Amino acid sequence: METVLRAISMYFILMVVLKIAGRRTLLEMTSFDFILLLIISEATQQALLGNDFSVTGAALTIITLIVMDILLGIFKGWFPRLEMLIDGASLILVEDGKLLTHRAKKAGITAEDILTSARSTQGLERLDQIKFAILEKNGKISIIPQS
Repeated sequence: METVLRAISMYFILMVVLKIAGRRTLLEMTSFDFILLLIISEATQQALLGNDFSVTGAALTIITLIVMDILLGIFKGWFPRLEMLIDGASLILVEDGKLLTHRAKKAGITAEDILTSARSTQGLERLDQIKFAILEKNGKISIIPQS
């Protein structure tokens, strides 16, 4: 039972930490982000398993995490406010070539992040070539070019 409680608590702790960190954490990873992810995963593994390194303990932890994810998905379908709280909503960052500075700053996104996405997905080089740049729920930036 301790393994299940550890898995549930770590699931929610990581969800809260990633929510606080913002969707910028879900963008393309840098070397620093990758190293941080490795450290977090090691710390999480230790917290999840404690002193139980058995196959049964690991299987129970994995099953608990998957069940938590499935249940959370079901609850988000039943309660739209819960989905909004957990996943947030898409956010327009650029409108008609103008950076919406307050929104971008709140999301932790820079003009360079937007331009990087615009170059890689649409071949655009300047903000004035962008009709809309939208920060999606998954952390990706969608670019809609000017006509």
